[in-house]
Amino acid sequence: MLLDARGGFRVTGEGGSRTSAILQRKRVARKRRGDGSFKMQMAQEIEIKLRVEDIDALKATLKKMGARLLFRGTGRVHEWNTLFDTAQQDLRKRQQLLRTRVETPDGHVSRGKKNGGQPALLTFKGPVAGGRLRAGGSKIGGGHKVREEIEFQLGDAAGVAKILERLGMLPSFHYEKYRTTFHLPATKPWAKGLLIELDETPIGTFMELEGPPRAIDRAAKELGFSKKDYILTNYVSLFAEDCRRRGQKMGDMVFQKRK
Repeated sequence: MLLDARGGFRVTGEGGSRTSAILQRKRVARKRRGDGSFKMQMAQEIEIKLRVEDIDALKATLKKMGARLLFRGTGRVHEWNTLFDTAQQDLRKRQQLLRTRVETPDGHVSRGKKNGGQPALLTFKGPVAGGRLRAGGSKIGGGHKVREEIEFQLGDAAGVAKILERLGMLPSFHYEKYRTTFHLPATKPWAKGLLIELDETPIGTFMELEGPPRAIDRAAKELGFSKKDYILTNYVSLFAEDCRRRGQKMGDMVFQKRK
């Protein structure tokens, strides 16, 4: 396994080379915005979520808009996410997040929840300086969720977990989802830097729009949503709300059966 010139990695041998889907998505978006190096992704994440009631209708609208899959094949990627925190939940109290993510393209064989030997994306998120905060440490800027985000790819998910545990960080929450990422063609210059991410989760289907605020607002409107539909919280909070609504104790957000 080797680091590549852009800060990703190549897995040599069986399976060829693969760089994290999320880093590829953000490389594409930042290239379109004219940003430079991708050695380590350090940025402000600007996004919203939207709840999708009719996935077929949404896909039809995306097709009319000329949306294209970012990856070949189905474009669908399974994500296994693990949040880490101290026993005292110090990160949560500081409105910060430390997460590992293992991605498996649709149709590939997953090595299961232990993720032994699989590459992992390590991500830190936290509040940005200034601005009004909501629960979860998200700055409210023009009705969008804004967070500091630092992320890079490491070679072994299990090894990363062991290092974090030695540093006093323990797994605090697991959640999984399937993500399909779209982008709009260059003939729509207003959508430069915008990513459209369709998430199938155990609590329903959501769409994330990430990128420049004006592009987010225009895309949401063209897809049939209004600002009152914007969701500015994370999946942990959405899952906790869903558990409270159903009167169930909160555990991990996982599918009962793999989709």
